[in-house]
Amino acid sequence: MRRPVTGPKTLRRLPDGVEPCRPTRFSLTPVGITLGAHVDDVDLAEPCDDELLDELRRALLEWKVLFFSDQHLTPQQHADFAARWGVLTDDQLEPTTRENPADNLVVFTRDAGTPGLENGWHSDSTFRPMPTAGTILRAIEVPPAGGDTLFADMAAAYDDLPAVVRARLRGLVAVHDWSIGAYATKYGDRLDRVRAANPPVEHPVAIRHPATGRPTLFVNRMFTREITGLPPDEADALLDLLCAQAELPELQCRFAWRAGSVAFWDNVACQHYGASDYHPARRVMARATFFDPRYTELAPA
Repeated sequence: MRRPVTGPKTLRRLPDGVEPCRPTRFSLTPVGITLGAHVDDVDLAEPCDDELLDELRRALLEWKVLFFSDQHLTPQQHADFAARWGVLTDDQLEPTTRENPADNLVVFTRDAGTPGLENGWHSDSTFRPMPTAGTILRAIEVPPAGGDTLFADMAAAYDDLPAVVRARLRGLVAVHDWSIGAYATKYGDRLDRVRAANPPVEHPVAIRHPATGRPTLFVNRMFTREITGLPPDEADALLDLLCAQAELPELQCRFAWRAGSVAFWDNVACQHYGASDYHPARRVMARATFFDPRYTELAPA
């Protein structure tokens, strides 16, 4: 039985030698130790100029997830802000990019008839050759209680591994497959066709973040099927150890939604978990997801 290792964790928000951002257009209030900051004094309904975009990008790369309050946006305003960051997609299994940015927004409802399946630690679309770079999620209607989203810093997760384990990860590759979990049940008799259109892909177990270069753990319980090149028992034990890093509270932050709240996260740097503790109450969210055309591959750490 693998027993927990107690005591202090290695908690670095930034790599050594990198100065923290000092924005002039807004203020930041930390939510977690290594990730998560609340942004004040920004109205996302207003056009995002280049200076503000640059400051927000620096803050996002440092904090991995940014939170905003009282952003009662129209779909067009939501999409226009998201489109400043990359190429919008509706992020279905077969992603589609439509000409009008607002048409790429996905509004989804969870209620008594449609329970949430987001309550597993994951990064979105790791089953693609190049996953989406970021997500901007807005709360339209929230339950009376519950429905928080948790985030885990996967760069800090890599740092926290013992040196011998980090060394062991060099050159290792994992297979990512969307159809290994609960999502497969959504497609019924279409499963074989959809699986053929979206075959499994391989990514390094530890990547170098495309923008920061920071070593980042890149496996998750929802979509990572296996680590290749190792005996099955050894691969399973290692994958379990690595996935468990996201479950450490020291590497997490938690966000309680209100109508008009926005969470904007770096999908490569962190994992998230949507708590499904509010069923059968109603929760309605709008999601804008984008590809960053500068992110062409996930290189090994």
